[in-house]
Amino acid sequence: MGLREQLMEDLKEAMRQGNEARKRAIRLVIAAMKEAETELDAHGQRRHLDENGILALIAKQAKQRQESIQEYRRGGREDLVAEEEAELAILQGYLPRQLSREEIEAEARQVIAEVGAAGLRDMGKVMKPLMARLTGRADGQVVNQVVRELLTG
Repeated sequence: MGLREQLMEDLKEAMRQGNEARKRAIRLVIAAMKEAETELDAHGQRRHLDENGILALIAKQAKQRQESIQEYRRGGREDLVAEEEAELAILQGYLPRQLSREEIEAEARQVIAEVGAAGLRDMGKVMKPLMARLTGRADGQVVNQVVRELLTG
């Protein structure tokens, strides 16, 4: 069963159980998928999200929850923090295990060797294939930082 089908089944199950946090989190992902698929690509065709596209979308939603949690904590809104943490836990259940910094570094070294990158000017040559490999498994900012360190050091 694909991720799209899994989300739909999980939504039905959450509705049967009356699990509001799960329903809300899954509905937001499905709405974001539908919105992304209504956008037109460069050829004027509607896009269809594949598994990687859906994973990237869920990762984006999870990152938004993490940012919201930080802001709500600063504002002293623990009630909203609890809601966001519940939704974040649900979203993380759909994402593959996040890579450690060491694992990201190993993948980055491999891509650097494959493309023959020699310095910061080759960062774009490294980032594109590396991010394609790490979709949904690593935060882009961490990957960027690791690649920058490897190319300058």
